Amino acid sequence: MEKNVFDVLKERGLIAQTTHEDEIRELLGREKITFYIGFDPTADSLHIGHFLQLVVMKHMQNAGHRPIALLGGGTTMIGDPTGKTDMRPMRTKEEIQANADRFKEQMSRFIEFGNDKAIMVNNADWLLNLNYVDFLRDVGVHFSVNRMLTAECFKTRLERGLSFLEFNYMLMQSFDFYKLNKEYGCVMEFGGDDQWSNIIGGIELIRRKEGKQAYGMTFTLLTTSEGKKMGKTEKGALWLDPEKVPPYEFYQYWRNVDDKDVIRMLKLVTFIPLEEIAEYEKLEGQELNKVKEILAFEVTKMVHGEEEAKKAQDAARAVFAGGADNSNMPTAEISKSELSGLLILDMMVNVGLAPSKAEARRLVQQGGVSINGEKVTDTSYAITEECFKDGEMIVKKGKKVFLKVLMV
Repeated sequence: MEKNVFDVLKERGLIAQTTHEDEIRELLGREKITFYIGFDPTADSLHIGHFLQLVVMKHMQNAGHRPIALLGGGTTMIGDPTGKTDMRPMRTKEEIQANADRFKEQMSRFIEFGNDKAIMVNNADWLLNLNYVDFLRDVGVHFSVNRMLTAECFKTRLERGLSFLEFNYMLMQSFDFYKLNKEYGCVMEFGGDDQWSNIIGGIELIRRKEGKQAYGMTFTLLTTSEGKKMGKTEKGALWLDPEKVPPYEFYQYWRNVDDKDVIRMLKLVTFIPLEEIAEYEKLEGQELNKVKEILAFEVTKMVHGEEEAKKAQDAARAVFAGGADNSNMPTAEISKSELSGLLILDMMVNVGLAPSKAEARRLVQQGGVSINGEKVTDTSYAITEECFKDGEMIVKKGKKVFLKVLMV
């Protein structure tokens, strides 16, 4: 008998909270439902936090349920205060539309759209033409400001200052759920665990206006075993766009996860069967490196395709084994004219290996930097043409970060 997708999500550790656990489990086992997840196109690429949502969406789609990917063309005009210490920058309609188009392109790698499989809608279609007074009478009347102020997403911002603009966000997201329920029969909203208050708002609005029961489920945020948010690299977010984060760097991120996190990540972000993961769970020490390779390959394959995943894996293996193939290693360029008097600390900042000279100095003094396999501990070490073999210099930072610097 086919397993209930609710049990699959639970066993893999994906579920954080549910509004009606028993009812949801029964519903998902009994019938094929329509559900939605919202994505605000605030940037021109999805990141790894979105990817976790897409994994959930795919589990649901594989079980026969219909996903709605809701692009927040309207809500992005306002900005979600959740988890933010400051107000989001305002974006133009054109920027938001361009970002939304890019999101659709990236999502299509994981989710099957069309032919009643999955649909993509944009809340700009109904939010941007709302009449404010009608909206207040129709929707605002159902919300208690006292209750809203107890929501975690607002509480954290009240001390720093919460704009009235952002205060409207919960109403707009709730209205989205109501609209999707009415037009597409959408009965469940999914989201990151930080969306709990907004999801509850939508369920309440549907109950008050339509007298119907709707449901909500939130998912684990990607964190390490220490509780630190994952998906942050030295250069910023772990984007799915290969122009922002090359496949090799993306692969390396997963290849370098902590031993304590690798099994949990396999459950959360891959589709490897749990029985197989249970076998990997028995491994420890050096043997876990094989499991990390599997994790890195699987996630890179889903995001960038099998060919890019294979290239990244081959390059990583070659580098770790001291092999010659570094063709897929991340690269940076330095012009010949820059070499006059260029010291190692400046070079590291210039190519993005350190955010500041102070950090570069610390790394060098602690023996964390090598050039072409030779450790460099002198902070006044000069980068000259002799450092480049056939126009290339391999810089290693720490145990796992490699960069090929080209002289141009």
